[in-house]
Amino acid sequence: MIKESNPATFVTTVDLALAKQFQKDLEEQGFVLSNPQYTIFAAKKKGVSCTLYQSGKLTVQGKEKDAFIEFYLEPHILKTYSYTHPTHTEHAEILQNLVSHIGIDESGKGDFFGPLCIAGVFATGDGIAKLKAFGVRDSKLITDKDILLIGRKIRESCAYHVVRINPLKYNELYAKFLNLNRLLAWGHATAIEQLVEKTDCHEVMIDQFAAEHIVITALKRKNLEVNLTQRHRAEEDLVVAAASILARAAFLEGLEKLRQEFQLPLPKGASAKTIEIGRQFVRQYGKEELEKVCKMHFKTLDSIL
Repeated sequence: MIKESNPATFVTTVDLALAKQFQKDLEEQGFVLSNPQYTIFAAKKKGVSCTLYQSGKLTVQGKEKDAFIEFYLEPHILKTYSYTHPTHTEHAEILQNLVSHIGIDESGKGDFFGPLCIAGVFATGDGIAKLKAFGVRDSKLITDKDILLIGRKIRESCAYHVVRINPLKYNELYAKFLNLNRLLAWGHATAIEQLVEKTDCHEVMIDQFAAEHIVITALKRKNLEVNLTQRHRAEEDLVVAAASILARAAFLEGLEKLRQEFQLPLPKGASAKTIEIGRQFVRQYGKEELEKVCKMHFKTLDSIL
């Protein structure tokens, strides 16, 4: 994927196999979509607009384009970070920070069905070496089967804490926070609080998901004083990568529990299959039961009901 330098416009190429998911994601984020000639779509909302052409060329403009690229486009569509981290190479080895510290990451925020999970892991220098031996790396690079296997090894060897917010509780909390990033910050602060209490470690690294002050504010509300590092691609750190694995394992286990309870193959993500299964769920159990299995603020819900 290629980026051309331009102070006003970001230009790259997108794998057209991702076009449908890209479009659905933008709709869920509140973009208004249109279909000008020679495009797959054009999308616009306050502060940012983007156009995906039939050739695969994508342009992004607007005063909010940097945040859109940093927090959504690069991690979820491009899977490269040449815009926000121009010196980063995709094949860079995982960083090995051997100082004892806590790592935090989440899973499930983009999945309509299932819980939101935030996990924290604490490891010392020796523990970090063990994590490497276990095959710990960014959870997005690991199969579900191996996530569960490596997750068990992490739990057996490290201090950890998992905050699993099942859909019913998630919807209750979202109604209180009215903002996913503030809800995530609360979950991160809760995991940090528990691990600081268990380990007396105050060195914390998290994968940055929003403006820095959001998590800092959540920590202050808990009267937590830590040396917090917020980094994009923090999963390059082995302890954060271990946390990402535990968070993903908790999500997979929570989703499977819901599948068993309702005897439906609830899918990951927020795709056309999600809508199909969502409609089947409503036919079998009624729309009032949806809050037990899904995140009710997703625009996916509008397509189901």
